[in-house]
Order: sequence, then structure tokens, then C-alpha cells
Amino acid sequence: MNQQPDADAPTVQFPAPRLPVDQQPSSAGFIPVQSGHTPAPGRQRSSRRRFFMAGGVAAAVLGAIGGAGAYAYAGEVPRGTSVLGVDIGGKNRSDAIAALHAGLAKQAGKLGNPVAVRLGDRAAEVTPADIDLGVDVEATVTVAIEASPNPIGRLLGSRTVEPVVTLDEGKLHDLLGTALGKDARAMKQPSITFSGTTPKPNYPQPGRGLDAARSADAVRSGWLGGGPVDVPIVEIHPATTKEDVDKLVAEFARPAVSAPVTVTTERGDVTVAPAAIAKSLRLVADKAGRIEPALDAKKLRAALSTPLGAVEVQPKDARVAIVSGKPRVTEGTEGRQVDVTALATDLLAVLPKSDERTVTGKLVAAKPATTAADVAKLGIKERVSTFTTKFTGGLGAPRSQNIVQIAKDVDGTLVKPGAVFSLNGHTGERGYRQGYRDAPVILDGKLVPGVGGGTSQFTTTLFNAAYYAGLEDVHHKPHSYYFDRYPAVIESTIFWPDLDMKFRNNTEYGVVIDTSWTDNSITVSMYSTKVWDSVSTEYSPRRNITSPKVIKLPKGPTCIATNGIPGFTQDAFRVFKKDGKVVEREKFTWTYSAEPRFTCG
Repeated sequence: MNQQPDADAPTVQFPAPRLPVDQQPSSAGFIPVQSGHTPAPGRQRSSRRRFFMAGGVAAAVLGAIGGAGAYAYAGEVPRGTSVLGVDIGGKNRSDAIAALHAGLAKQAGKLGNPVAVRLGDRAAEVTPADIDLGVDVEATVTVAIEASPNPIGRLLGSRTVEPVVTLDEGKLHDLLGTALGKDARAMKQPSITFSGTTPKPNYPQPGRGLDAARSADAVRSGWLGGGPVDVPIVEIHPATTKEDVDKLVAEFARPAVSAPVTVTTERGDVTVAPAAIAKSLRLVADKAGRIEPALDAKKLRAALSTPLGAVEVQPKDARVAIVSGKPRVTEGTEGRQVDVTALATDLLAVLPKSDERTVTGKLVAAKPATTAADVAKLGIKERVSTFTTKFTGGLGAPRSQNIVQIAKDVDGTLVKPGAVFSLNGHTGERGYRQGYRDAPVILDGKLVPGVGGGTSQFTTTLFNAAYYAGLEDVHHKPHSYYFDRYPAVIESTIFWPDLDMKFRNNTEYGVVIDTSWTDNSITVSMYSTKVWDSVSTEYSPRRNITSPKVIKLPKGPTCIATNGIPGFTQDAFRVFKKDGKVVEREKFTWTYSAEPRFTCG
């Protein structure tokens, strides 16, 4: 029986779908309405009933959603959401974070297991703790909240959210790099060097290894998959290409050394020669293979030491002078030096130019490295040792003049706590320009004329002063032959640049070296604060005594006759006393060769 709807009841009508004629519903569905055709009343009621039936289903679904809305939308995380098997659905953010932390803690053993990694043909393992590999819980919950499903899916569905995985790329890169071992090949970095003033390009070559970001992506995505993670081995190319290097040579390196640069200062001009530019110019790549031209300020200063000396005033350090046997501190003085750090930057701007190669050099205050206040803290208050050796010939003899010259070079030197004093390092080369003269030296086992002869006597005197001050012996070498003007074993020779004498100030106080001389002696004293009650020497008997041979040499200016000296071996013990007791004995041993008896003619 057909019933008509109540005329007063509200109705929900859905518009009929607009379909092509050949897709219109049959008599079992909707009847198409064509122009000039009026459907029969019965068929019209049937069609309307079907519309109302469709509307009723939709209303039922919507009503169900409305009735369960409180349930479906309870919490920030949609119901049915899980991460690695941990249910976090229906919770607010903080509760979801706590639940996921607790759930992952129960899986700590599994999640902490080593991860198998394949690097080409190599197999390796990475422990998660070693690379900070883990789940970012807060970020994972954020993803779960923001990727919210549609209303029906939120009510009826369930879903798994992939965790947000984090790790330390640097640690992973280092570990995998070690595992890759010899299968890696470092890329050859580009550079431009100079042979004199000619630039020489060194072209880049690709390497083979790992890309940190790609390795990290592979481990993050494959960690929880259960199988080995394949980490790609890639070809690594420097950022600078061969063409880039050639362009840099043509546009920068060659122009840089094509002509000098003039540096103007308030005290005069300084010329920076192309050779000085080449010595201080750095055209080397960084880790990525990029070449950024730079001038090394220290090398620039070294290359310009002579021309800069004409416009600079060097600072003078505070000194300790010995006045009437007592140390007295004198303040240092400030100097004026070219700011080479700023100069290096300014030079870079004009090096590519062919003209207008002029920059301004700024003279700035140069403070002493050591001030009077610095020296006062070093506790230099008394003489702690002194040693004297004798020489013949008076101060007019070349050998004596060499002894006095080196004594002047060393006089007043301050050796700070922990510092090593090198005699060669302090004086530099001892040649004619430095005031030294020809005098006999021992070379290849015989006495021959040589510049600087006699400086070994000063070296022995200095060595003994340091020895009896209790300072640490770093390096010394006794003479090949024994000379009775020196104490046996505890003496030292020197020769530029191969043989040196060094000692370390192994005390907490500063040490000042004081030198003085007469017409037949040289004395070296050390001023500091006494650490030991006394330092003395005990000798063993001489042993393995050998006799000299007689060697006849041709007459001439290079032949120096000698009487010959026996050879022997002997021990010397440095004895340290503190509070009246021997606290240390240090053994020195040396074997002297028998000096031949040289005759001329």
C-alpha cells in the first residue's frame, strides 16, 4: 500500500545526478525526465521513495558519527593509532609521549641490537648507542597528531605511524669510514703551488667513499626493517674542477706574482717583491675542495723581514741585569710594527691587478712579550750556579774574540719555566757577518781552520753552569778528544747547524744567563731561586785507555800539529742534595778517542 507523506512533515531532498542519456538509470532505479514527458503518478511516488531511502541511510551514518563524536575525537591522537606496536590512540599529547616512551623501553633490548650494514662487498655492524640511533618520541607523536584521518576513518579505522628516527651523522660517518677501510679512496684536493714565482696547478681527482647524508638516510630507513642495511659507496668530487683551477691560475695566481706591490707607511715605503708574495700566498683547498686564496701573515712577515726592518721599531722585552751580583729588573719598551694581518687582507685585493698595485700599511703598537711585572713573578733573586774555564792568547786572539762574541749573544737571556734553551737556536749561524772569525776547529777528527773556532769552550762553560744549577740536560755531545782545560765527560762541543747544546728549565722559577770574561777566562752564571742544597760531581776511574797514533800530514795552511792525547772511557755522576740528603744521582758516560799525534811535513 502506498502512503503519502504528511504534507506538513519536513523533507530532505537530494538533487538528481546529471548523467549522460546512455547512463541514465533503468526502471529499477531513477527514471530520466525528458522534455515533453510527464511520468505517471505512481512512478513518481516510487522515485521519491527511493530518494527518501537514500537520505535515510546518510542520515543514519551522520547520526552515528554525531552520537559517537565524543568517543572518536577523545584525545589529540586518533584512536587506533600505534607506533612499533605501541597503542597511543585516544590520548592527549603528553600521555601519548609517556605511553610511547614506556612501550619503547620494553623493546630496548631489540632496538639496541647491532644493525647489520653492507658497504659494497664489506659487511659491518653499527651499535645504535654508538651513533645515537633511536626514535624521536616527541616528533613521532607530533606526526601522529598532524596526520589525522577523516571522520569515518577516525571512528572505525586503525593505522600504524612510522617512527621518526634520528642519529648522529658525524659519528655514523666516522664508524662507517673505518669499516670501509682500504675500499675508500681519498679525493685528491686541488691546489696551486709556486716554483719560484711560477704557479704550478695541481688538479683534483675524485675519491671513493661515503656521503654522510646518504649513509644516514639509509640507516634511518632500514634500521627497523630487520635485514642488512645497504649503505651506498659513492664517487666524491672536489668542489673545484680542473677548469676552475686553470681559471684561478690565469686570473689570480699569475697576476699575483707579475709585479711587486708597494706598501706605503708613515715611516716610508716597503716593496713586496713577487718572490715574497709567492712564499706567503696559499692556494689550497678546504675539505670540500674549494680554493680560497689567502696570504699567510707569518710567512709574509718572514719574507719581508729585511724591508720591514727599515720602517719598524722592534719592542724590547723587560730584562734582568746583574748589578753588583744582584738581579735587577728593567722595564721593556714598546715598538711599532706593520700590522701584517691587515696587510695580508689588503694585498689580496690588489694581487689580481696589473697596475695600481699599492696598499697602505698601518703601523701599530707592538708590546714587549715580557714585561717587568712578568719577570717579577718568576722569582729570580740569587745566583744558583757559576762556572769558569780558562783560555790562552789574550782577548786579541781570534779564538778568544769568538768566545767573547758568543758570550755577548747569550748574556742576559731569560729562560722561562718549562722552556728549552737551544744555543744554536738562540745565536743562529755564527759566521763572519755575525762578528765571528777564523780559528782552529775539530773537523773529521783533526784541527783545521774554521769560522767560529773557540765557541765550543763557551758551550762547555754554559753546559756546566746549567749542570750545576740542576737544570735538565736535553742534548749535548762531548768532544771526540779530551782536552784538559775542560772537565772530563761533562763538557760539550757545538757546530752549526748539526751539533747543538740544549737544556730545559725544569723548575718553577725563571733563569737568567749572565756571562762575563777576562783576558784569559770566560764565566757563565745562572740566576734564579735555589731548588737544591747542592749539585756536585763524582767520577769513576778511567778505563779502556788507548794510546795515540802518529799521523803525518802534508805541510800547508790546513795542517795544525798536535802532541796527541790518550783516549779513555769514564763515568760522571751528578749528585743532587736536598735537606742534607742525596735525593738523586744522574749518570753521564763518555768514551774519548785517542787524539792522533799530527805532524806536518
